[in-house]
This record gives sequence, structure tokens and C-alpha cells, in this order.
Amino acid sequence: MKKSVLTRYRVMAYTTGVLLVLLTLGVIAKYGIHLDGADKFTTFVGIAHGWLYVVYLVFAFDLGSKAKWPVGKQLWVLLAGTIPTAAFFVERKVSRELEARAAERAPAVAKA
Repeated sequence: MKKSVLTRYRVMAYTTGVLLVLLTLGVIAKYGIHLDGADKFTTFVGIAHGWLYVVYLVFAFDLGSKAKWPVGKQLWVLLAGTIPTAAFFVERKVSRELEARAAERAPAVAKA
């Protein structure tokens, strides 16, 4: 598996995670404390998160299929973009796992 597959997943995981946290804060500001301007903010961030979440789904599915994950793990990674802050934890776990797997497959360099 190419490293670029993991990199683009990581970028989208962070992007989706940040937008979801911002959206959550915006919803709290809009409905919880009735802050002026929160309505436009949540609309903008919600639309951005929605479109970029679709891109995240494509990249996460591509990563999962190339990593040959079971369906349950694949679903958990796909849903991580809908739970505030989950994308950060899932991304870190997935990255460590795949980097360790890549290190195991890499040929050892012989010293002269």
C-alpha cells in the first residue's frame, strides 16, 4: 500500500474532525446561549463538513480496502467522522497500526 493513501486519509480525518468540533461548538452557541452570528457560522461549517465528510468517506474506504480491514473496523473508521473528536483518536490508532505493518514488511538494511 502506498504511503499517499494513508496521508490523504490522515489529512481528511483531521479536516473532518476539526470541522465537526467547530460545528458542535456552533450548535451549542446557536441553541444553548443564543449567540448572534452562530446561525450563519453553523450553516457554513455544516455545509463544509458535509461535503468534506463525503471526501473523507471515499478516502477512508479506499484505505480500508487496501489494508484489507474487516467490515466492522471499516464501519468504525467511516463513522468516526460523525462523532466529535473520534476522528482524531481513530486516525492515530489507524496510522500507528499501518505504519507498524509497513515497517514489518520493509526489508532490513544490511550494514557494511
